[in-house]
Amino acid sequence: MKQSGATLILKRTFVGLDERALDSMREVAERQTYPANTVLCRQGEAGKSLFIIVDGRVVVSQRLEDGEERLLAVLGPAQSFGEMALIDNSPRMATCTTLEPTTVLEITETVFDRLVETNPVVAYTMMRRILLTARENDSRAIEDLQGKNEALTQAYEALKAAQAEVVEKERLERELELAAAVQRNLLPGDLPQFPDYAFSAYLEPARQVGGDFYDVIRLDDEHVGLLIADVADKGFHAALFMAVTRTLFMQAGKRSLSPAETAVAVHQGMLDVADTADVFVTAFYGVLHRPSGRLTYVRAGHDRPLLYRPGRGVKMLAGDGRFLGMLPEISLDEHTIQLQPGDRLLLYSDGVTDAASLSEEQYGSQRLAESLARGGRLPAADLVTYIAQDVAAFCQGAPPFDDLTLLAVEVRK
Repeated sequence: MKQSGATLILKRTFVGLDERALDSMREVAERQTYPANTVLCRQGEAGKSLFIIVDGRVVVSQRLEDGEERLLAVLGPAQSFGEMALIDNSPRMATCTTLEPTTVLEITETVFDRLVETNPVVAYTMMRRILLTARENDSRAIEDLQGKNEALTQAYEALKAAQAEVVEKERLERELELAAAVQRNLLPGDLPQFPDYAFSAYLEPARQVGGDFYDVIRLDDEHVGLLIADVADKGFHAALFMAVTRTLFMQAGKRSLSPAETAVAVHQGMLDVADTADVFVTAFYGVLHRPSGRLTYVRAGHDRPLLYRPGRGVKMLAGDGRFLGMLPEISLDEHTIQLQPGDRLLLYSDGVTDAASLSEEQYGSQRLAESLARGGRLPAADLVTYIAQDVAAFCQGAPPFDDLTLLAVEVRK
């Protein structure tokens, strides 16, 4: 007998169940189709259903304790989520959102309980499979991360080996030189300077070409835009998308002094020009009103800037927000701080805090805050050099894993 699509999906998802068990599950599973950007389960809310994807894709994301939203996985056909909702009333651990029109098979807690009463053998087999799948997902996530790290290292070594061949080496090096030259030309050379404010930046790509970028944009006679961002990629592709995103920020910033409006416009522009749904950017963007010292900003998944104030030490700026790009809907909250004479504001990429020593110990946010506290009275140009040297001394020659970018704001007396 020809098997239905639902039965085939269940068979692929729950490998090992017999035909009778599969038919029983198919009879109680409810088939639903949802449009793109539909939240099927939300982190923190009690779960009531197991979902099995028939077609389409679902993004799994998690909001961390510091408010940052992190992408965990993109699931496709025959993959499931929400298993623990059938046996545990604890809140969901992540938010699952459809990336495109998606069809799922849904088994609710009520239906599962009825299945337990009417067919305990099937329910028991299914529960064992759910628990095994949960364990396998945890193990697979760890193995996948390790595999990606190993693959990245192997790819880098393979690239160096390929360059040993003279013709290929010359061609590849020339391409990288051209891309690096384009990136250097797109990044600001000399940042704007004012009697009351000074700015300085430092960028060291993990490769010849990277995805980090920064800018200080003179918006009008009184307002300055502050930008630091990181494309979720490396190499030539990241450099190209960096150029596009920086241009979008410059154009949108000229049209609005609202950081939130600017960032949302950039987000929409990314969705319009990106040729893949997997490209996203973390960013911090603020608008500084020079006469008053008022800085209004948004934080789109980027690391929290640090503020040094003489006599007060170092504190981390508040603010939460999701990365730009990839998912259509976005909402960003604006925050405001009042800068004072003597303050130093430090923007940075995760390549600073994630920098590791030869023993694989991370530099971390605490060391960065301590370095800023020690060098907080230095001029902006000296401050970024001081912190970059502190990171380099800690790493002891270990190769960088990510771009290292710093942008310092000095409030002069």
